[in-house]
Amino acid sequence: MPVYSMTGYACLHFSYTEPVDAEKVTPETPPACELTLELRGVNSRFLDVAFKLPEELRALETSLRETVQRTLKRGKVELRAHLHQPRTPANRLAQAEPGVMQQLANLQDRILTWLPQAQPLTVADVLRLSHTPPSELLPQNEAFDKWVLHCMQQTLEQFQAARRTEGEQLAASLRSNTSALRELCQHIQPLLPQLVEQQRQRFLERWQAALQQTATATSDHAPDLHERAQERALSEATAYALRIDVGEELVRLQAHLDAVDALLEKGGEMGKRLDFLMQELHREANTLGSKSGSLQTTQLAMDMKILIEQMREQVQNIE
Repeated sequence: MPVYSMTGYACLHFSYTEPVDAEKVTPETPPACELTLELRGVNSRFLDVAFKLPEELRALETSLRETVQRTLKRGKVELRAHLHQPRTPANRLAQAEPGVMQQLANLQDRILTWLPQAQPLTVADVLRLSHTPPSELLPQNEAFDKWVLHCMQQTLEQFQAARRTEGEQLAASLRSNTSALRELCQHIQPLLPQLVEQQRQRFLERWQAALQQTATATSDHAPDLHERAQERALSEATAYALRIDVGEELVRLQAHLDAVDALLEKGGEMGKRLDFLMQELHREANTLGSKSGSLQTTQLAMDMKILIEQMREQVQNIE
């Protein structure tokens, strides 16, 4: 399955023509209405869908919401819908409304009978009064409702395509970061025996310097003191090795990185699981930094945390 981002955008325009007698349809016949659907999505912990619909589509809000919920799982999504009536008043009068003009003329005659001082209708008045409100011109039938839902599905498909494109980019970036983290783990592993050996040599040098200062006073016991110094140095080095041992942390880091790669390979809904894995990776990197025995390991641990923080920001946008 693909990886989807929660960020996306889609905007499509549709035209609806009412089913009429084929003999009456001409190339100049305008559509009954035009519909524009616009979808915007950003990241969110849960699925949050908001609608901004014209009054003519309010009855379809429940069906539109169900259509969105069947496709999307997470994200803050906003749907904007706009209905347009492409016919102008002039087109309506010229095509099919002589009856309206006759009614206006009859009404004017009646009014002038009772109010002789009233002004007669102008052309602008006729155009304005014969203009039918858009809500009355829009088709109100089951075919129109199915058409709106079909348009919604097409818009969702384009929206998902945009989210998939960004999701693939995020997945590629995450895979690159997991590879970089594995390389850092490989750099840290061989440093540990070197650090332990350096610390053991440091203890031995310290004890040998102390023995040399007291050698003249305790020359008879010098061999015993030297042996005890070596034992003490080995004991201190062992304690130091246990203190800086990060073998378990490295194993857990590798396991978490394997889990991230497996989720990216599987695809689908994974954002919450990835977010949890980022927390675990950050915890292990912090432990590596606190157990650091040299400037080099400290720098490597810092590089790890920078990469993990970058991954955490990217994961926030994955569904």
